[in-house]
Amino acid sequence: MKVSAEADRLRVEGVDVVDFGAGEPDFPTPDNIKRAAVRALEQNFTKYTAAGGTVELKKAVCETHAQDFGTTYGPNECMITVGGKHVIFNLMQALVNPGDEVVIPVPYWVTYQDVVNYAGGKCVFVNTDEAQGFVLTAAMLEPHLTARTRMVIVNSPSNPSGAVVEREEFEKIFRLTSARGIYLMTDECYCKFLYDSEPFSIASLAGAKATVLVAGSLSKTYAMTGWRIGFGLVPPAIVQAMTKLQSHSTSNPCSISQKAAVEALRGPQESVGIMLAEYHKRRDFVVARLRAIPGVQCTQPRGAFYVYPNVGVAIGKNIGKNGIANTLQFSERLLAEAHVAVVPGEAFGTDKHVRISYATSMQELDRGLERIHQFIVKNS
Repeated sequence: MKVSAEADRLRVEGVDVVDFGAGEPDFPTPDNIKRAAVRALEQNFTKYTAAGGTVELKKAVCETHAQDFGTTYGPNECMITVGGKHVIFNLMQALVNPGDEVVIPVPYWVTYQDVVNYAGGKCVFVNTDEAQGFVLTAAMLEPHLTARTRMVIVNSPSNPSGAVVEREEFEKIFRLTSARGIYLMTDECYCKFLYDSEPFSIASLAGAKATVLVAGSLSKTYAMTGWRIGFGLVPPAIVQAMTKLQSHSTSNPCSISQKAAVEALRGPQESVGIMLAEYHKRRDFVVARLRAIPGVQCTQPRGAFYVYPNVGVAIGKNIGKNGIANTLQFSERLLAEAHVAVVPGEAFGTDKHVRISYATSMQELDRGLERIHQFIVKNS
């Protein structure tokens, strides 16, 4: 958000900025979804709904998840929230008490750390291996589990790295956590954007419902970031606790957005495949272009729409003589001098990487990557 704000400020001043910071699709919301919102307005569907969302939308979420992954959730196990971030916040508030430990793989989405801290919990970080694509494994996880571990978070595909946990490994992680009564939160925000494997939900395993917590969102899948609709698929008692919290914080999600979300889930799905094909093409271009920059390493993402290159070649040299000390300074200098916006790795728990979103046009990718190339060469 800070990067985007500074990029916007420069644009207002007339600067030609290439923005790789935004974590949202550059595609418009599909027309059928927008028309459903118009119909909702015309039918005056503008009143309060139930705090945890309409039954209609809950049913649509459960039906879609069942069709996609073979799960068996019902409306009493579903809650609608103001975006995917909101369901994660609600889960932490409902389940994490002061001193509880929440295990988070590194690199991680920035919100995880803050919502755990806000709940009074303790973040326990598990460093993943860049050479292995930043993928969490059960073997990496196990040494970090203690009697205080309340929850493990897995985001697959991952923001920021694009890492994907394969089904077999995910099952090992589930067996490890479920045997100890530890909640396993699966953040499925990017679940439809995989390049070389089929979408899978750990919630489809037998016995998963007791400890698996599904956090989902329509924002990325249907290019609906501004509509703010997320959902949780969790045990009924947790739904009740989260709903009590939501009723006194935001109350219900936007009624019109809920109607649009029903259409997104039950209507035509062609837009998802179109976006995925375009992201795939962009990913291949961006990875090849980054790897052509001397000294830059770039793991190939297997999902989502981000790359997480290692730009350590330009960091830590000539400190005090106009050198770059860290990725925050790298990002600030890149924006100020080359007019390219990226997100520094410190936000995600690493110190040599930046996140680049390729949810933008090929023309912008080409322009921005050339600027990054020249900036790194100049500062290496």
